[in-house]
Amino acid sequence: MKHPARRLGLVLGDQLSFDLSLFAALDPARDAVLMAEVNEEASYVPHHPHKIVLVFSAMRHFAAALEERGWRVIYTRLDAPGNSGSLAGELRRWHAALGEPELHLTECGEWRVEDALRATGLPLNWHADSRFLCSREAFVRWAGERKQLRMELFYREMRKRSGLLLEPDGQPLGGSWNFDADNRKALPKGVRGPFPARFGQDAITREVVALVGERFAHHYGRLEGFDYPVTHAEAQALWQHFLAFALPAFGDYQDAMAEGEPYLFHARISAALNIGLLDLRQLCADVESAHRQGQVPLNAAEGFIRQLIGWREYVRGIYWLRMPDYATLNVFGNSRPLPEFYWTGRTEMRCMAQAIGQTLELGYAHHIQRLMVTGNFALLAGIAPAAICEWYLAVYLDAFEWVELPNTLGMVMHADGGYLGSKPYCASGRYIQRMSDHCASCRYRVDRATEEDACPFNALYWHFLMRHSERLGRNPRLAMAYRNLQHMDDARVDALWERGERLLARLDAGEAL
Repeated sequence: MKHPARRLGLVLGDQLSFDLSLFAALDPARDAVLMAEVNEEASYVPHHPHKIVLVFSAMRHFAAALEERGWRVIYTRLDAPGNSGSLAGELRRWHAALGEPELHLTECGEWRVEDALRATGLPLNWHADSRFLCSREAFVRWAGERKQLRMELFYREMRKRSGLLLEPDGQPLGGSWNFDADNRKALPKGVRGPFPARFGQDAITREVVALVGERFAHHYGRLEGFDYPVTHAEAQALWQHFLAFALPAFGDYQDAMAEGEPYLFHARISAALNIGLLDLRQLCADVESAHRQGQVPLNAAEGFIRQLIGWREYVRGIYWLRMPDYATLNVFGNSRPLPEFYWTGRTEMRCMAQAIGQTLELGYAHHIQRLMVTGNFALLAGIAPAAICEWYLAVYLDAFEWVELPNTLGMVMHADGGYLGSKPYCASGRYIQRMSDHCASCRYRVDRATEEDACPFNALYWHFLMRHSERLGRNPRLAMAYRNLQHMDDARVDALWERGERLLARLDAGEAL
């Protein structure tokens, strides 16, 4: 040991930012930084191997970068002798070993982690996570006594507060706050996304890959082929690739899906952003600058910025406002277990096989694949919210509970009864046909609903509306769907119900549709 540390700052695997607020409270000459790879964080759900590689490799690179900047870093590797296996255990261990220095932490991303650290009984000095535009306290003030929260209202306030995409008089560029209606185009035949940016594995990453292969080979997903950024410089290169080659078309085709095109015009930066390799404010400034310079249309710039300062900040606010009770909500009373094919990809539904298959391989699927394919099916099939929430948390590189849980439980499953979003995002196979080319090569017929070869989404959609008509029938955003249901003849309604019952019975029997 060089010297006893006066202060010790704990930096978590999703806090890899040089601008982290706790650094302002520490002195590199007299204090130390603690980082730890622990089994508990790698295995509380069966995380995709690519996610474990990403976090551990990025942590090791960040620790080295801190040392180059003059910081004293105490780093516990997963296989280090004496590793207690948990963040709380490592904090206790090093607090004692270093002579009980003053402890400093940045607010955690996950309630579970923060609760465990608080439960240590150690005297902890907490710092706000300034990487976000809206603090926890500011969101509580905004939410006030509202019984229902709406992202659009929050987003407008964030635009005004940040000054992004505003006219000099404070009005939104283009005369509208939201251009989502312009961002729902199907991909024209023959159009493909740019070649994705890929990053090679250096010695640190290769060492982590070997460790993950040894310790977590039983986890969901493929270990081979990891090519994601693990340093700030690589994350910047990925971001610049998106700005140059994909952002101009992102707005038009952000909801599109295509065979063999896992990325299309999406940025793939959410994992890097969520662990601290990219800065939210810089991303938004870059996008606004690109639009004002005429390089990017307004619908693309606004749509991208809305995802960052609107939706991303909004779900974080709801998470910390409502946890831990939020995780238990289940207004539909769903209890069906998650079908096995979510873990294998072996299903004859082409859209599901594509979304799950690329998730197995890459730990990635874009928001429409999550919301309107795998999520839509879970909603229609009545899957228990806790089961699908655990799946999303396990399988995606960018999944940390603060962002995953509200999106899955609230937006995908509507299990909070409409607190987060005003309607369930349910749809038949027609939506998937409109937004993708999957149906053309599917063994099921999207133009049929009641026959044995009919797309399962069709009958399950109507079955869902029927069984929840008492709760959803008065929802104005579902009024057209319920009017269509009322206008069907009894024989059609009965046939849809019976087909839905048969499909659900097959799921209960463990069959893959």
